Amino acid sequence: MICNANDLSPAQKAALETLLGRRVQDGEAVSVRTFEPATVSPERKLEMANALRNYFAEADAARKPVSEAEAEDVITEAMSSVRPGYRPHQ
Repeated sequence: MICNANDLSPAQKAALETLLGRRVQDGEAVSVRTFEPATVSPERKLEMANALRNYFAEADAARKPVSEAEAEDVITEAMSSVRPGYRPHQ
């Protein structure tokens, strides 16, 4: 559900501000969503984290060395392809 801050009652706005830890500005849109947390055991989470560490270690070991500038260019190109307005920090 998405609401405009202007449409919230004072009590609703106060509740949201308590949850957010900041004031809700007029003109802002507020999105509220609920979901059930995933039921993944701590052991399974650890297994998945270790599998990811191994995967990235293998990928890193197989990568060819590049200069910092080349790495930045690749990251900028990837970010620009998924976020057309992306501008790298200078």
